Amino acid sequence: MLLAELLIRHTRRHMPTRRVALGSAYLPMTGGGYGALLLGAVVSTRVGALADEQRDALPGLLHAASRGLEVPQIKLWYRLQTDTHGLDRSRHRVLDEDGQLIVELDAHGASAPQILGSVLAVSVLPPTPRTAGLLAIRDAIDGRFRFPKRVLVRRLEQGVAPEIPWAPGVNWQPGAPEGERKWTGVASERRWALEVLGFGPISEIERDEVNRRFRRLLRDAHPDSGGHREAAADRIAELSEARELLLDEIERDAVASGQFAGGE
Repeated sequence: MLLAELLIRHTRRHMPTRRVALGSAYLPMTGGGYGALLLGAVVSTRVGALADEQRDALPGLLHAASRGLEVPQIKLWYRLQTDTHGLDRSRHRVLDEDGQLIVELDAHGASAPQILGSVLAVSVLPPTPRTAGLLAIRDAIDGRFRFPKRVLVRRLEQGVAPEIPWAPGVNWQPGAPEGERKWTGVASERRWALEVLGFGPISEIERDEVNRRFRRLLRDAHPDSGGHREAAADRIAELSEARELLLDEIERDAVASGQFAGGE
């Protein structure tokens, strides 16, 4: 049973741009308070990775969120926006699995977007739950958040759980969504590039096929072909980056095997 969920959209780790948007959120603050639990879990596990300048900006961010954040604007070096086109996604959840309370944290994205996404989600709530959500985030930032007893934490890194418990005093349960298991062992940047160009988790790809898919998707992204004009530049940059990454990988593999990979 789903008890709380937070879907955050953000730039992929290796991309030069820094953008964050709220995908969706189900954050109940009454009853079991599972929304507050999820916010505290996400923020407390990520706040330590922020730069000092970002941490210093957190009180001002929370104060602004108490009145509702205006979007777009720049916070913690990231651009907050509403457009989610071309953005990666991180999904955090609280689940009840046969009576066992599980906090499932998506660990593959950078830390700052997870905190910004949490604050964005709280800022759009009505005043009373917004206050409760901000309190949960503030406690997590100040080190006062504690996981309840008997909770299991499932940390997913590209759908692969770690081999050992990741935090002292927290029980751990391995697991991954069924659709993620096929990507086991695929590096995050390779996975991103394959998904952008419409490939599955295949071990071998050919230069000609990469270029064919790139050209087709490039045509689809262009406004003259019905693509979204506002998002066309970002989508074209994303396709180009994915193509370059895969072609470089093909070239390296060819050199390593003693073959010469020529031009397109």
